[in-house]
Amino acid sequence: MRNDIVEIKFEDMSRELRSMIVYESNGAMDVETPQALFDEILRTSPVVRWEMGVGFFKMEDIVAVARHRNIVSCDPNTGEAMGMGSAEPLIPLHIDGDIHKHYRKLLDPLFTPPKMKLLEPTIRATADQFIDGFIGAGQAEMYSAFCTPLPSTVFMQIFGLPLEDLDFLIEKKNRILKNEGTSFEEREAIGRVEGLEMRAHLRKRLQERLSTGLRHDDLLDTFIHFEVDGHQLNEDEIINIMHLFTIAGLDTVTSSLSCILAWFAKHPEERRRMIDHPELLPAAVEELMRYESPVPSGGHRTVTDDCEINGVPLRKGDVVYLCWASANVDPAAFESPHTVDLTREQNRHIAFASGLHRCLGSHLARIEIVAAIDQLHRRVSDYWVTPGAEVDYEFAGVRAANHLPLSFTAR
Repeated sequence: MRNDIVEIKFEDMSRELRSMIVYESNGAMDVETPQALFDEILRTSPVVRWEMGVGFFKMEDIVAVARHRNIVSCDPNTGEAMGMGSAEPLIPLHIDGDIHKHYRKLLDPLFTPPKMKLLEPTIRATADQFIDGFIGAGQAEMYSAFCTPLPSTVFMQIFGLPLEDLDFLIEKKNRILKNEGTSFEEREAIGRVEGLEMRAHLRKRLQERLSTGLRHDDLLDTFIHFEVDGHQLNEDEIINIMHLFTIAGLDTVTSSLSCILAWFAKHPEERRRMIDHPELLPAAVEELMRYESPVPSGGHRTVTDDCEINGVPLRKGDVVYLCWASANVDPAAFESPHTVDLTREQNRHIAFASGLHRCLGSHLARIEIVAAIDQLHRRVSDYWVTPGAEVDYEFAGVRAANHLPLSFTAR
């Protein structure tokens, strides 16, 4: 047994650690610069055991746990799907074993790098449309003017949902993830109601599509007609895929783009370097995904049988918490982890998770973020945080710069 396991009651944890584990919206954690908290946890308590389970914070441990056969994501007792507004496991995130392999066999080929690359012209054209809307003013609140509508519009287009639904779906997503509940249970209850309303709307759109019998060049059409291993997806399966994709597609890229754009706005030398040398931007985005880690954790998973991983004993029924963000600043995994090196070569970060449940849309996210920032750089010669204003951050399972007032000089 290791000597770096800290045993503590949940009520005795620091407020910062509790906020992370239960996804407390805008709790005690320093949302703008959480890296100092992760550094402290790595030094003092890299493995934490409390009444219900174990939290892992080191890269080596997290990668091992994420790949272990006795760690599953679909146990309803963890509340993972409910925390996303669903009483049913969402596909493929909350599915394990052979059935998970079955779904990934369907979904993975749809999100390969070459296929996502084909979307780049559309992403850039869409970015230009939104830039046109604010560039003449010389300033904009970029979270609402750019970071939210750009990836959300791209998602609606490739998924096959009408753009007229976007405001409704964003509202439901926010009410599921960021509602005003004061406890985990209350937030879950509110999210469940909002999730039911969102699912009813998605089912309505699915049934409309099914009733026409017409084919479309989008993901929804693929889900309706795709067959793998002799199995065609039924309506409930498609809804559980649509639910997950809607929550993720309308939130994670928005949050990531906002954090990265905020970082550039605060670092003029590196910003101008990217504007002058756009070929460096893909590596820079990888480094900022590592350092910012907008999706800080892999959620709560469950141990199916007693086991030991990297010297940490786990009991059947334990809840397991994995922190991608702390792993991404682990000095055992990265040289000078708190130095943002935009040309870092060895950058095996896990900002898109690790193991069987690695982010399905990671290749799309990369292309969207790089294309969005590059298009902005083509249209402005410089930008900065608007004088007298401040960037605000929020945390509701995902970190975002949700108030991003920037000023800029148009080319």
